[in-house]
Amino acid sequence: MNTNRYPKGLESIQTPFYYYDTDLLRSTLACIKNFENSNEGYYVHYAIKANANPKLLKIIQEYGLGVDCVSGGEIQASIDAGFDPHKIVFAGVGKSDWEIALGLDHDILCFNVESIPELEVINQIASEKDKQANVCFRINPEVGAHTHTNIATGRAEDKFGISMEDMEKVIRLAESMTNVHFMGLHFHIGSQILDMADFEALCDRVNELQDRLEKENVKLEIINVGGGLGVDYTSPETNSVPNFVDYFSTYRERLKLRKGQTLHFELGRAVVAQCGSLITKTLYVKEGNQRKFVIVDAGMTDLIRPALYQAHHKIVNISSEAETTDTYDVVGPICESSDVFDTDIVLPTTHRGDLIAILSAGAYGETMASQYNCRPFAKGYSTEDFKD
Repeated sequence: MNTNRYPKGLESIQTPFYYYDTDLLRSTLACIKNFENSNEGYYVHYAIKANANPKLLKIIQEYGLGVDCVSGGEIQASIDAGFDPHKIVFAGVGKSDWEIALGLDHDILCFNVESIPELEVINQIASEKDKQANVCFRINPEVGAHTHTNIATGRAEDKFGISMEDMEKVIRLAESMTNVHFMGLHFHIGSQILDMADFEALCDRVNELQDRLEKENVKLEIINVGGGLGVDYTSPETNSVPNFVDYFSTYRERLKLRKGQTLHFELGRAVVAQCGSLITKTLYVKEGNQRKFVIVDAGMTDLIRPALYQAHHKIVNISSEAETTDTYDVVGPICESSDVFDTDIVLPTTHRGDLIAILSAGAYGETMASQYNCRPFAKGYSTEDFKD
């Protein structure tokens, strides 16, 4: 192999599979915890939708992070992994009754509520269980993020959240309910955001809304700014740890918290993306009239981001010793024209049997996999699996 990032023994495993560099994951988590520990009242919740692999969850739990869940299944996975239920926040625009009941049964920190009908159902189910549900309201701040349209969530036309115009109304409604305790506001403007100006704009909007609520004598215990911090998909080896310094500093310097308020973050991609690689084997090298194709045994069923978002992942040949290079399209075996990982990329001259690594695949890879074409799920391995 031509890289020291991967341990010996990968070539003996059935491809495709995910490999997770847990040493890098631990380094990333250490950076996050250093910030959390140095800022009283700041709490980070891992957005489990990014990756729910039990091996990774065990490590993340060891570092004391909370969890951001968007389904009952994610709540259960978090509980099974040993996370503290009192550090679980439950978001999502369509919470089922059984999911709400599960959250109440485990006394989670709060429900991030997205509509009045949802609030009414939570109050009803909590009443039936003789419980009180902690709630924050997800407010749509109408802040556009510089990211792909499919992962922008804070605009007026997006399906998420409650409009700013309705904010006071829903707060007063919650205050009138016997089995609901209103705690604060929740925001999330999108994902894979690299421009700190977007987070600055969110801070300004939160400050504005807080000022507005204070005039109505409404005090907030919690401000939850969601996640969204992006990673470097172009140069992952050089920038293996996201820009946490600028990200957290933006909120510390720009957001005007009130005395006693706690600030909550929901980071997913930034925690796990760079530690994961999809390892796949070259089945064939096919020469067309004008293009050369490296056909691998992984497909959009294993990593759907390139097909779904036109996302870029760096691709490397980790077994070739060739000194020459060529230009290829790297494609999968699925019977869909969109099953393409990348086009016109330069690789060492590639042959049947070469191992290909698709980098930065730790987030929204394994967790979004499907069994289309009756394909089995790719297994996940970690650094610990290759230690003596």
